[in-house]
Amino acid sequence: MMYTATMEISITQLRQNLFEVVNQAMEGKQVWVTYKGRRFRIAPEESPPSRLDRMTPLEVIAPGVDLDNSSMLEEMERAWEKDWSEL
Repeated sequence: MMYTATMEISITQLRQNLFEVVNQAMEGKQVWVTYKGRRFRIAPEESPPSRLDRMTPLEVIAPGVDLDNSSMLEEMERAWEKDWSEL
């Protein structure tokens, strides 16, 4: 369950603090503006990116390694068999 703070202001307060109000909406706070008895919500068009979206992928395998090379697989199997025979 996620708690979202709500902010309700008049149109005059919006004019006076426009950039502050927009920044709060971008941070996820619900911003409601009242004008002539009607309520309007200010919200970003898209949801903010998650922490995983901002991550840069790491290269796990060393550059230049050919995983399709069968000689490397054969060498690994020989090492595994040697280790298993010692058990």
